[in-house]
Amino acid sequence: MEIKDIINNAKKNDQSAFNMLLDFFWNDVYGFQLKRTENENDAEDIAIQTFSKAFDKIDTYNDEYEFKTWLITISKNIHIDLIRKRKSSIQKSRHNDNEDFHNIIDESPSPEDKLITEQNLAKLLRDIKKLKPHYQEVINLRYFQELTYKEISEELNEPINNVKVKLLRAKKLLAEIITK
Repeated sequence: MEIKDIINNAKKNDQSAFNMLLDFFWNDVYGFQLKRTENENDAEDIAIQTFSKAFDKIDTYNDEYEFKTWLITISKNIHIDLIRKRKSSIQKSRHNDNEDFHNIIDESPSPEDKLITEQNLAKLLRDIKKLKPHYQEVINLRYFQELTYKEISEELNEPINNVKVKLLRAKKLLAEIITK
């Protein structure tokens, strides 16, 4: 099957087409970001965000351009946004360093904050239970047990790229449930 056919299937929301695109282009995007960031974690996070954004916006892809170029452009923009956010937070912290240290605020959670956090966590857990079991499992392994993608891959006996796509899909479905 040619890439154009796979992209057309992805535009029809075919999950296996998304998996094929991820498998085919993962190394290109990850490698590109690894050279830019020189940090494996940042490169992986940006690559995942790239595919997530690309899959969400696949309908906007113009097939007059190479799909790889489109992905790299998305990836580059995500990286630029990340750099801007980091610079902005550094500037804010530098500005705050110059302020009087006597204005230190107690940021420990109040009893009300703790109650709100517990209620939000309980609601989040209820929302996660609305997902299909295999999505619940991947969310649990990644965010509650804090396993790496490789560890999840070994636990589920699935390729790492499938784990990444499943996690992307699970987060998207969970976001839809939460916004309802």
